[in-house]
Amino acid sequence: MAFQRIWHQHYPDGVPKEPDYETITLPEALTRTAERFPENPALNLMGTTISFQELDRLVNRFARALGDLGVGPGDRVAMLLPNIPQVVIANYAAFRIGAVASLNNPMYTERELTHQLNTSEARLLITLDLLHPMAVQLIAQTPVEKIVVCRVEDYLPASMAGPGKEIAPRDDTFMFSELLSRYPDDPVENEAQWDAVGAHLFTGGTTGVSKAVMLTHANMSCNTQQLRAWFPTAEDGQEKSVAIFPFFHSAGFTGVQNLAIYAGWTDILVPRPEPDVIIQVLKNFRPTFFPGVPTIYFGLLGRDAFKSLDLGFVKAFLAGAAPLPTSVVNQLKTLSDAPVVNVYGLTEICPMGTATPFGGPEKPGTVGVPLPGTDLKIMDAETGTKQMDPGEPGEICFKGPQVMPGYYNNPEETAKVLKDGWVYTGDIGYLDEDGYLTLVDRKKDMIIAGGYNIYPNEIDEILYEHPQVVEACTIGIPDEYRGETVKSFIVTKQGADVTEADITAHCKNKLAPYKVPKQIAFVDSLPKSTVGKILRRKLREQETQKA
Repeated sequence: MAFQRIWHQHYPDGVPKEPDYETITLPEALTRTAERFPENPALNLMGTTISFQELDRLVNRFARALGDLGVGPGDRVAMLLPNIPQVVIANYAAFRIGAVASLNNPMYTERELTHQLNTSEARLLITLDLLHPMAVQLIAQTPVEKIVVCRVEDYLPASMAGPGKEIAPRDDTFMFSELLSRYPDDPVENEAQWDAVGAHLFTGGTTGVSKAVMLTHANMSCNTQQLRAWFPTAEDGQEKSVAIFPFFHSAGFTGVQNLAIYAGWTDILVPRPEPDVIIQVLKNFRPTFFPGVPTIYFGLLGRDAFKSLDLGFVKAFLAGAAPLPTSVVNQLKTLSDAPVVNVYGLTEICPMGTATPFGGPEKPGTVGVPLPGTDLKIMDAETGTKQMDPGEPGEICFKGPQVMPGYYNNPEETAKVLKDGWVYTGDIGYLDEDGYLTLVDRKKDMIIAGGYNIYPNEIDEILYEHPQVVEACTIGIPDEYRGETVKSFIVTKQGADVTEADITAHCKNKLAPYKVPKQIAFVDSLPKSTVGKILRRKLREQETQKA
């Protein structure tokens, strides 16, 4: 099959098929934005704002601090922070001096962080005061030699700020705010090189041990520019995005943090994305872009306070990290006529690969079409050598300037996913005749029962259509007769009166007999990652332990 970019026909007016990329690194983009929109708020934490001019100067201060702490070009600086101003300042300071920002999940355990810090070989760790005791323990188990401690209270409004956790003096520990106060804010020479690695983002671990994805400054800048081109009617210096996606996750890193800095938009920071907090942010700050994962929208749609909001200020809902079920799209559409833009990608491509055309056909159930300058092909899942026709599922593969150079210090895993410039995602999907991508599932999540290939995500979609189902996740479990059989885990609405027979009858009306779950478990909650992705792997592990 000849390679065709059939999706270009559905690009909205003003979206280029191939961007004319600027060779500008992100720290240079910050300085330019500070010159274009000096007084515009770059960051907003519960009402405390930092302008772009101030942010650029804070980055200069902290860049000097990093240099005096022994950090130079190519050195890894580990971040262990939620969405607070310090993580943006530290990321861009590391970029500016040519160091590598290595992002870590502050919800991780000591065991998980030991693995990641040993993988990145970071010698400096920037973290929260609440996590300082664990950080001290990590010094003994990792290359980390020095710790910089941040307090959320430093940037909260006075009415909300507390004293913060007391930190005992240590020779290896420095306070972020004190470091900033020591240095001038005049310009620092940009050491970020276009083709050099600028960040390590860790894969989510949903498919095994997390790996450090190397992203170059070119990867990060080009993917940011691709995403900016997707919204031609949005205005530089005018938009506001609610920062629910954590910046240590690739979707928040590029789609919220970096996009806003490149375009001069305001990031409204949400350190803990709880429904009541998000509702207050929507009321008080009226963001024009509203990114979220399915579980965020599930939680909000269950609140009358959310459903009664006037969301006329929202220009787009942006759904990522997992496909947004059609039923949720339909509910959002009852609250606002704003487009629902499903975005799909993976950390290995920085992470943006496809998106629903902004202002174009939405096609609920799909994750849109490839972004400008991005190629996509579907290859057979067994050998990876045959390109599939439209409508035929196979492994999703991407090519473009956002594709990583590889995993840090892991050539074996790199060779498994990078082939002739294409990244083989391990995800199963298909393109329709218009070039819209539908996700079917992870390759390794596919259930083979009685010789039939069954994709759990398809079953989950049907389960979500049941009016009493809040969350659902389906896995394959061993079966002597079928090889594997289908088991679904379901969270129902509070007080719901629903039985296994009800669920089975619902599925029989919509699925082939071999796809209907043979086992159903009603549970109070499902295991999730910190960005709200349901962890199918964890359910499989639990079932294996029972056997």
